[in-house]
Amino acid sequence: MVPAEGGPATGPTVLRMLLGAQLRRLREGCGVTREGAGWEIRASESKISRMELGRVGFKERDVSDLLTLYGVKDPHERESLLKLARDANNPGWWHRYGDVLPTWFQSYLGLEAAAALIRSYEVQFVPGLLQTRDYARAVVSLGHRRATPDELDRRVDLRIQRQQLLHRPDPPQLWAVVDEAALRRPIGGREVMRGQLTALIEATRAPHVRVQVIPFDAGGHAAAGGAFTILRFGDQDLPDIVYIEQLTSAIYLDKREDLDFYAVAMERLCVEAEPPERTPQILTRIIDELYR
Repeated sequence: MVPAEGGPATGPTVLRMLLGAQLRRLREGCGVTREGAGWEIRASESKISRMELGRVGFKERDVSDLLTLYGVKDPHERESLLKLARDANNPGWWHRYGDVLPTWFQSYLGLEAAAALIRSYEVQFVPGLLQTRDYARAVVSLGHRRATPDELDRRVDLRIQRQQLLHRPDPPQLWAVVDEAALRRPIGGREVMRGQLTALIEATRAPHVRVQVIPFDAGGHAAAGGAFTILRFGDQDLPDIVYIEQLTSAIYLDKREDLDFYAVAMERLCVEAEPPERTPQILTRIIDELYR
């Protein structure tokens, strides 16, 4: 289970989801409707639904009133859930980057920080969690051409800070499938790309990092629609999440039919891609061909 102490593997987004899931189980266990629960805390049925999905913050008084309604009397159980509510309202580490961080991306950072498995397909760029600072700056500059140097530094710092989750004692498994075009596209110039691909070779030596390349000669493939990420968590109460980033927003999918569709697409991509043990050889060949 994801720890409730708000440690390095948690974030407010996931804590809200965990608390919401537990409140839903308690409500269903004692036969209370969402409408009845809403009445108890002077809120609507839709507010209870959003709370149980972890999409809104929690007032400690509301949680206390709901626990009373659901018959939770054990002081230790009540305190554990109330502490979870307090922790869920604490800002994540990314809060200090609020000046350059869009609100729709904050939820993703919370989910990414708590994921046990991160599977991604990338078409244009090296995955953000594996980017070097110079490469990240070149990528960020493409999307923020009017940004000041200080703002660019802040955005790059945020991206590099995200990567710390791969170096903590309990890192998630990262499984990335990258289109060959992303590795041959000279983002930032020859020196930057050589450094990026060299760093990518080094990253593949970590036991929790797996990178596969889809070669040009694979032709059309399962994910022609574009890049996406599937996040899986260590707690059975949390469903997988599919994340699709757009220019000015993002889509989060958690319905079973959507998850199944993207899971099948990811499996097909892994089959169509070169085996992960060949990735260092492929990257070395690209360096020799283009960036020596």
